[in-house]
Amino acid sequence: MIYLPARTRLRRGRLSQILAIVFFAIHFLFLAASPHAQPVGGVEKTVGAPAESGQAAYGALADTLEDPEARHRLIDELRALAQGRELAAVQGGDRRGAQDGAQLSAVSGIAVLSQRLGNVLQEVTAQLGSDISATLDAVGRLGSSGGVTQGKLDDQMPALRALGLAIAATLLAYAILRGIAGLLFGRLNAWIRRKPAGEAQDQAAESSVRPSPRREGRHRLGRITLSRKLLGVLLALVVDLAASLLAALAGYVAVVGSSQPAYGSAFAFQFLTAFVLIEAVRSISRAVFATRYDELRLLPLQPATARFWNRWISLLIALTGYCLLVVVPVGQVVFAPSVGRLIGLVIMLCVYITALRVVWSQRLAVRTGLMQRADAAGTAIMGSLLRILARIWHWVALAYFTVLLVTSQADQAAALAFMLSATVQTLIAVVAGALLAAGLRRLELRRIVLPPSLGRNFPSLEQRVNGYKNPALRGLHLALVIVVILVVLDAWHAFDLAAWLDSERGRAAVALVLRVGIVLAIAALSWTVLASLIEHRVGARDGRGASEREKTLLMLFRNAAAITIATMTVLIVLSQIGIDIGPLIAGAGVVGLAIGFGAQKLVQDVITGVFIQLENGMNQNDIVEVAGRFGTVEKITVRSVVVRTLDGGYHLIPFSAIDTVSNHTRDFGYHYAEYNIAHREDVDQAVAELELAFKDLMEDPALAAQVLSEIEIPGVTALNERGFTVRVLIKTTPGNQWMIQRGFNRLVKRRFDAAGIELPYPQTVVHFGRDENGHAAPTDAKAIEVLRQSTQTAS
Repeated sequence: MIYLPARTRLRRGRLSQILAIVFFAIHFLFLAASPHAQPVGGVEKTVGAPAESGQAAYGALADTLEDPEARHRLIDELRALAQGRELAAVQGGDRRGAQDGAQLSAVSGIAVLSQRLGNVLQEVTAQLGSDISATLDAVGRLGSSGGVTQGKLDDQMPALRALGLAIAATLLAYAILRGIAGLLFGRLNAWIRRKPAGEAQDQAAESSVRPSPRREGRHRLGRITLSRKLLGVLLALVVDLAASLLAALAGYVAVVGSSQPAYGSAFAFQFLTAFVLIEAVRSISRAVFATRYDELRLLPLQPATARFWNRWISLLIALTGYCLLVVVPVGQVVFAPSVGRLIGLVIMLCVYITALRVVWSQRLAVRTGLMQRADAAGTAIMGSLLRILARIWHWVALAYFTVLLVTSQADQAAALAFMLSATVQTLIAVVAGALLAAGLRRLELRRIVLPPSLGRNFPSLEQRVNGYKNPALRGLHLALVIVVILVVLDAWHAFDLAAWLDSERGRAAVALVLRVGIVLAIAALSWTVLASLIEHRVGARDGRGASEREKTLLMLFRNAAAITIATMTVLIVLSQIGIDIGPLIAGAGVVGLAIGFGAQKLVQDVITGVFIQLENGMNQNDIVEVAGRFGTVEKITVRSVVVRTLDGGYHLIPFSAIDTVSNHTRDFGYHYAEYNIAHREDVDQAVAELELAFKDLMEDPALAAQVLSEIEIPGVTALNERGFTVRVLIKTTPGNQWMIQRGFNRLVKRRFDAAGIELPYPQTVVHFGRDENGHAAPTDAKAIEVLRQSTQTAS
């Protein structure tokens, strides 16, 4: 038996101790960052004690673990200690209240996660120290007569030969099958590239006069091309998987036909299983990037970029898979478990360093591409997510490979299964979320069209429904993002989604979201129904529409209902999320009382407006005169009225400023006019001409429909220096007296002109001075001409 020198053995022991101490120091520094990390008994003493005390502590721990009874007592004590800490945390949370308990739960969750990571790191460091020590010991006994390594190697030679045969047969068959598959890939690529039937005719018809069918044809052909591409990619993936399976079958046949014993084929079957799994994953990578066939490439990448990422991703997949599924198990059986684990560590470190180098070197290029995709995104949310991903994608990739390294060393047997399941769950969650988000985006772009009957009866219903649609879809989009994030965290065991949903807190959160959604839906439905009914009543066109008074009251009720529904909705939502609304209501009452004292003018406006409406003083579209303004009422609120004057002025008049309301559209109106006629004209003839003008008015159907009774001519109401005045009264429908006035005045002027009746205008008589004999002094002709011109100008 060959032994290493004592100095070499001493160096080997010191090396293992130094590595263990370094990793334990990292572990305890990590736990120290946790807010609930407590020093374990004996740790401080062990760290500060001399080397002999540390060795004695290790020996005592080994003796304790070796004795079954002592080991069970130690486990029971540790569990009791853990339960005592949890009970103290719960009691402390109860004393601090619900809010402090929520904060404690969040902090405890972070502490538990950090403690779990610390435990994993502790196990890895302890296992690493043990593996190094065992490996150095195995190397020290290598070649000795009492060593077991050489014996194991001799015993496993049949299995290793079967493994080599399986590798050679599988790779040879795979190379041949990949060459055949390449021909099929080329045909699929050409089939996708070939234009569908009818596309040439559609391109030739670009100059056609009918653009709509041509546009629909392009959309249809685009969908056909996309379907052909997806079908071609799916067929290429099936061919690729079939090549891998047939190659593995060829390797299996080679191993079975080599007359190897059953126990000697274990390594070969291990390799064949790993080959199928790894090549299946690499087939997906080749389907995504498709380095040699542009039409079979799913992602819109340049060929050089696709080749780069496919090469490195395939390399990392192969190294990781064959390391964990073939190299490590074979090394553990052939040499020793510690040797196999160290080989796996070395390979995984190479994978990790390679991945870091590739990701870090491509971080800016990928960021630029994602930013371009974000600028072309259809929704603001998707663009924001892509921009966030562009900034942090390399950190996510580095975290992914770090987790792969840690899990591969914590449990090499289950590491690949965990990473595969977590990755698949993450991809499924992200892809499903992206598809659902795209569907929500299409629904957001599509407008809801109601039947024409509903559109006629409820003109604003369609616009209101479409106004609700987009915020609701955006809320669903946000909820979808949150669900995807939770599913991804659950995939990596950072968050237990199933346990949270089964817990009281999770059920309460889901119930809260549902209750808030139901409250908002009921509020929106109530407002939609109420507002639609009011608008239907106000805008009815079948002759049963509301009166102006009813319209005004309905619009006031609509405003009051909107304020009430909004206030009640806010209060109910606040109460549902756990906020006590009692103090809010009391505070609102105090604030309302203060406002009532401080804003007396506002209160006066509201009270005056209420009484004006109760007395039916004015309504919308009435022609009124209020506060010195004459015009049409456009809008009435709880505190003011809007009057539009004849010059287009928009006047907002508070009710407190209104002393008198003159409404010219109540029940009926009168065309009231007084016509001045020259003294020389006959009174009876003038009255007769006015009556004839009224008859002419009644011959116009549009004007006659607005006249309610015959013309009233009370007679001569005044005699003045210009002539005599005749009063006329024509009773009309409300608000149409000005239309009758304009029509009647036109006809009166026509009748008076035809009869030669003069309407007086101001006249001036000029007398020149005379002497005692009655003779007038001569007058300058120019002065007479100027006087004549001035008289004509005045007339």
